[in-house]
Formats: sequence, C-alpha cells, structure tokens
Amino acid sequence: MNRFKTAVLLTSLTLLMVAMGNAIGGRGGMFTAFFIACAMNIFSYWFSDKIVLRMYGAQEVTEHEAPQLYGIVRRLAVQAGLPMPRVYIIPTESPNAFATGRNPEHAAVAATQGILRILTPEELTGVLAHELGHVQNRDILISTIAATIAGAISMLGNMLQWAAIFGGGRDDDDERGGLLGGLALAIIAPIAAMLIQLAVSRSREYLADETGAKLCGNPLSLANALRKLETASHAIPMQEARPATAHMFIVNPLSAEGLVRLFSTHPPMEDRIARLEAMVYGRR
Repeated sequence: MNRFKTAVLLTSLTLLMVAMGNAIGGRGGMFTAFFIACAMNIFSYWFSDKIVLRMYGAQEVTEHEAPQLYGIVRRLAVQAGLPMPRVYIIPTESPNAFATGRNPEHAAVAATQGILRILTPEELTGVLAHELGHVQNRDILISTIAATIAGAISMLGNMLQWAAIFGGGRDDDDERGGLLGGLALAIIAPIAAMLIQLAVSRSREYLADETGAKLCGNPLSLANALRKLETASHAIPMQEARPATAHMFIVNPLSAEGLVRLFSTHPPMEDRIARLEAMVYGRR
C-alpha cells in the first residue's frame, strides 16, 4: 500500500508539472526548468551523503572502535542481502539516526552518541533495521525524484507568475481571467507540490518501519525504540538540525509543536507505533 501511495504521489507531481507547463503556453520553459531542477538534484544525489555527514560532524568508525553498533549493522546487512554500509557516529547526545547514500553499494548508516546510550541492543537493532530498510527500498533515490519534480514545479510557478502578468495575445475579455487563473496556479501549485513531497516522505517512513520490523524479526523492539526516541528527542533537541535534512532522521529532530501534520516530514509517532504493534497483535 505504501509503495502504491508513493507511485500515486509521484504521478500527481508529474501531472501537476505538465499542467503548469501547458499553462505557461509552451514546453520550452517547462523543459528548461525541469532540466535545471534535474541538474541540482543529480548533484544532491551524488554528493548529499558527504555533505550531510560533514554537516553533522559524523565520524566513521570501525568494528574495533564501535563493536556493538558495527556488529548489528553487519548482521542486518547480511540478513537483508545488502552490501555492508559505512558506519558513522554523530557526536551529539540528542538520540537519532539516519541512512544516506545514492544506492545500496554506497550507503552509510549514522547513529548519534545519544541513541547508543539510551536504547537496549534489541531496540537499537530495530532502529538500524529501519535505516537499512530505507537503503533496501532505495528511498534516497525516490526522495531525489520527488525533490526534482517539486523543484521544477516551484521554478515553473515563478515563470508562470511573470507569464500571467506580462503574457499578451489574449482578448480583453480573457485577459483578466487568464491573469487571475495564472497567478492562482502559480501560488497553489508549488504549495501542492511541497505537500505531495512531504506525503512521499511520510509514506516512505511507514514502509521503512514495516521493512525494518520484518528484518529485525521483532516489530515491538522498533516500536519501543520509537517511543523512547519521541520523548528523549524533545528532552534533548538536536541543535545542529536543519529543515532540509530533517526527513532523513528516524524521528524528526525539529520541534513539531503547532505544525499541521500535512507539513511534517514524518508520520505521527502514535500511528507508527500502532502499525508496528498491529504486526504482532493484529488490528485493535
């Protein structure tokens, strides 16, 4: 179901972009904006792992330096049939973790010092299984595609605003309606694209929870870890967290107080925990 939702959301983004291109009055502007967005996101796809790891001061560790963390990742990678990812520790007490890398062959898993302190080995296994679920499901590629299309739509929105204001060649009766319609689409479409992109992120989190629960063999270990992390991440916020990278972490490192759920990169924690518990106890 989550894979189907992702396909529907990505299709919606594509159709929205095509509609905006047609509204501008030609395909030239649409393709120009699309290729610029593609170039930006291709760069991000190839280099974002290095950028984000450096941004958070992540330090690569060996099995000798972090035997428990390294050993759990290696065991899960073998079970999942994945290449061994690089393993990093982030020097912060705020408990969190993320995975990055453009494909399974170039993946990296990072955990904070805080998460290593507060979780049991079983709970840590659930968290790392979730992160390897992202790698197995190629969520970084999917997030890049969504960002590419959403970025193109944002650029098209700017182009459409100018086209609506200065576009000529219309009869006087059509001019006012065309101006208002173009401006409305220019404002609404980028917002809709952002909401769809966030929905893609939430859908992939649900899927990574499911994949990780099956991989570690105990959905409750991941559910218990999420429950702990939800409380601890608010008690010890991540000062280095940035909105652009918030979607990567297993729990949102930014405060979500007062935010509408539609604007969140992560699903509601109670829903995630309920779904994991349903895998063991069934729907209640």
